[in-house]
Amino acid sequence: MIQRKKPDVDIVKDVLRAALNAYPDSVFIRSLSHQYEERGGLSKKQLEGLYKKVEKVDMPQSWMATLEAVILKKPTRYKSVPPPLKPFIVKQDEKLGIMIEAILAKYPQHKRVMYFKLKVDKNEALTPIEIGELEKFHRLLK
Repeated sequence: MIQRKKPDVDIVKDVLRAALNAYPDSVFIRSLSHQYEERGGLSKKQLEGLYKKVEKVDMPQSWMATLEAVILKKPTRYKSVPPPLKPFIVKQDEKLGIMIEAILAKYPQHKRVMYFKLKVDKNEALTPIEIGELEKFHRLLK
């Protein structure tokens, strides 16, 4: 809510009344008026829309200048920058591939290691637990 120096002077309300008189059928103006009454203020985008709408109406220049000053005083909100995209292909450590090949060379039907190979071939990341399992199998092989 804006703290006003003179609470009896409300330019936005006056502009909204003049806009309602100029455009009595405008749903946009009625919705802005309702929101202003309910919330006590409008967003910067809403005020900009109101300004564009009332530019065409014969209105005192002082009201327009005050409305423009109110718009400029409000902070501009920006959408946050989206997070950077993750690479589609995740490169695994090459030593994991070597360990998998070594185990499968000796035990070609080892189901758990075949599962790890499938995950690595699909470029899916192995969890730290799975990497620990693979290293354990590789140590047992030696």
